[in-house]
Amino acid sequence: MRKEDIEHYINEKMLRPRIVDLNIVQTLIESAKEKANAAKLLPVEDKTAVLIFLGLYESIRQLGDAKLRIQGYEALSHDVSMKILEESEIKEKAKLQKLDRFRRIRNDANYRGQKISLAEAQEILEFWNLCSKEIIESINPKKK
Repeated sequence: MRKEDIEHYINEKMLRPRIVDLNIVQTLIESAKEKANAAKLLPVEDKTAVLIFLGLYESIRQLGDAKLRIQGYEALSHDVSMKILEESEIKEKAKLQKLDRFRRIRNDANYRGQKISLAEAQEILEFWNLCSKEIIESINPKKK
C-alpha cells in the first residue's frame, strides 16, 4: 500500500499502527481457514447462500487483516482490509477486483436487509477456492 494511502487511512481513523505480532497474524490466518472450511461444508443452495457468503467474506477480510498486521497496522474498517488484498500478487490477480463488490454485498445484506443470492454465494466460493491459498502463502509468517 502506498505511503499516501496509509497516511490517509490513519487520518480517517480507518487504520492504526500496531507492533508486528506474528502470533496474531497466524491466528488470523488459521481463523480464516476454519471459518471458510465451515462455510464450505454447507450445501450451496438458496437457504444457505447468506451463511456461505458471510462466512467466506469474513475469512477473506481476516486475511486482509493478517496482511496489514504483518506490515505493522490494524484495520479499523473493512474497506482497508479488502484494499490491501487487492494488491496481492497472485495468478488470479484480476479476480481481486471483486473484493470491493463483495464488501458492498455484505454491507447491503447486513445494513439494508438485502438477500444474498445463490449466484453471489457461488461467486465468493469460487473466489476463495481460486485465490485463498496463494493469498495465504503470500502473507504466512511461517514462511518469512
